[in-house]
Amino acid sequence: MNHKDLAIRSAIAGIVALGLTAGSQTAFAAKGDMEKCAGIAKAGKNDCGSAGNSCAGTAKTDREKDAWITVPKGTCEKIAGGMVVADAKKDMKN
Repeated sequence: MNHKDLAIRSAIAGIVALGLTAGSQTAFAAKGDMEKCAGIAKAGKNDCGSAGNSCAGTAKTDREKDAWITVPKGTCEKIAGGMVVADAKKDMKN
């Protein structure tokens, strides 16, 4: 096997691994095993807008009270300062 073949095979393996990782996270979220957790996001790492910012990635400080990220269910309550945020869309269906 020459270096060109090895490089191509390595690139393909990397792409496949990345696809499997992304697919597993999507499947995990699709099962409803995720929840919104406010008060734990680092500055600029929040998942969506809140009262204090307009869009994902716009939290100005660490641990803003209303800036949230999505975490596996049951994780938020284990993190100091974490607070589960009710999902308005789910609440409207119930």
